[in-house]
Amino acid sequence: MYIENINGPADVKKLNIAQMTVLASEMRDALLTKLSRHGGHFGPNFGMIEATIALHYVFESPKDKFVFDVSHQSYPHKMLTGRKDAFLYEEHYDVVSGYSSPHESEHDHFTIGHTSTSVSLACGLAKGRDLKGEDGNVVAIIGDGSLSGGEALEAFDYAAELDGNLIILVNDNDMSIAENHGGLYQNLRLLRETGGKAECNLFRAMGLDYRFVADGNDIASLIEAFKAVKDSTQPVVVHIVTQKGKGYAPAEQHKEAWHYCAPFHPETGEPLMDMSGECYESITLDFMMKKMQADPSVCMITSGTPTVLGFTEEMRKKAGRQFIDVGIAEENAVALASGIAANGGKPVYGVYSTFIQRAYDQISQDLCINSNAATIIVAWGSVYGMNDVTHLGLYDIPMLANIPNLVYLAPTTKEEYLAMLDWSIEQNEHPVAIRMPGGALVSDGKAVTKDFGRLNIYEVKEKGAKVAVIGLGSFYPLGEQAATLIKEKTGVQPTLINPYYITGVDTDLLESLKADHDVVITLEDGVLDGGFGEKIARFYGDSDVKVLNFGLKKEFLDRYDVDEVLKDNHLTAEQIAEDVEKVL
Repeated sequence: MYIENINGPADVKKLNIAQMTVLASEMRDALLTKLSRHGGHFGPNFGMIEATIALHYVFESPKDKFVFDVSHQSYPHKMLTGRKDAFLYEEHYDVVSGYSSPHESEHDHFTIGHTSTSVSLACGLAKGRDLKGEDGNVVAIIGDGSLSGGEALEAFDYAAELDGNLIILVNDNDMSIAENHGGLYQNLRLLRETGGKAECNLFRAMGLDYRFVADGNDIASLIEAFKAVKDSTQPVVVHIVTQKGKGYAPAEQHKEAWHYCAPFHPETGEPLMDMSGECYESITLDFMMKKMQADPSVCMITSGTPTVLGFTEEMRKKAGRQFIDVGIAEENAVALASGIAANGGKPVYGVYSTFIQRAYDQISQDLCINSNAATIIVAWGSVYGMNDVTHLGLYDIPMLANIPNLVYLAPTTKEEYLAMLDWSIEQNEHPVAIRMPGGALVSDGKAVTKDFGRLNIYEVKEKGAKVAVIGLGSFYPLGEQAATLIKEKTGVQPTLINPYYITGVDTDLLESLKADHDVVITLEDGVLDGGFGEKIARFYGDSDVKVLNFGLKKEFLDRYDVDEVLKDNHLTAEQIAEDVEKVL
């Protein structure tokens, strides 16, 4: 095998075309084996193997610097830069992350997991090189889906200003995570159909040189193109056409489903785990489909991640014009929702917590200043969500809870979640965000009669004394467990409170607790700094009530074990009860 002897880019340069073609096949086999057992980004990596081999054959990494957009397609790069063992041997599978990381290798220059950033970062590397009077190539590798992000277009616009080397490799597989959306893709299609010769050329229009490679999975063609642009003295785009999921029939045929995969049977492509059953995504899909069918003014918005709330290709077709995919453009999604609401529509924007931070300005300026009644569903905002350092969903509470006019809600059950969603869609006074609970779906079967329009009214679920437990959202069950243990340890029956509202304080309830409570504890599934608990602590700041805030400390976690993180942050029922016992 060739792959076993590749310890760095220098070893790639020793191979001829025929040998590199065999190497590509070996890399696919290794990826197939690992991903079938481990899961990970499948389609993007399978499509970029030949291009990655050609890049390392022509250029001199790490002097020549590669910047991978999102880095969904960086596995082959890792295999060729001294990290092959993490893809060849199961005992090493977790040694490397799924994203580029300078902590792992000198061949990686940034930790990257969000989209549309590569050209900006590469422009910065090129400018820094020129300011120091150095040389070397800088190559940004960006997929066509990432072009829909505003930062990518801003960077393309700036790139023409660089009077020096910058190579932008556009990997065009006619796909984002799902299908592409937006007018610029008409031009990419035209360029593919004309072999890059169309007079209308997005990249040339932005002042960039341009080169086209019709078969981006042909190593010889890629090497020829890369040699032609190596050491260029002005910015140039190399537009290559690749096949997402190349080399594995199920991924070639079902590109969206195979963008990312859980462990599966390699012979059939069937998942190893049963993914059926009710979850928050599936109940959202069912609810929204019924809402849209009953009311044509209701619409569902996504920013390039349609299955965040269960909208598969089939369900998107059923929803028709009421389902809107703006591409990987969270800023546009929020502003669009505000505009729809301002004109009488009922928009619902579904987005992962880790990506909503990309649209902070639009939430504040375009949506909340104008108090337009759009709904934002924030998914996977939880310690139980994605755990890569670039995809953490732990920061949305401090971010959103401190924007004026926004109502941020934290349901604890399926029933509360759907009731909040229904209220939010039908009301027309407030911009509303709903924090989809993390972890497994919780259902108590109880009808929800609460009027969420009476803002910031908490609910006392059990009246006690001395100790009050305020459990927010998905940490409410933890609050129940802690309350039970506190009673067992101290004989004190705590008051148990479901606050519902992240953005507001129930001053009347909190004031009443002063009469017969000595300790108030808060639990929140996110970072403490600037979060929900601090609002409660501030309220009691001039009183004798002791407040204990339980949540996560502010830090960048990476590929963490949930149980360990909870224990480290005193977020087990036993630890909470012990802390309260000490105070009492």
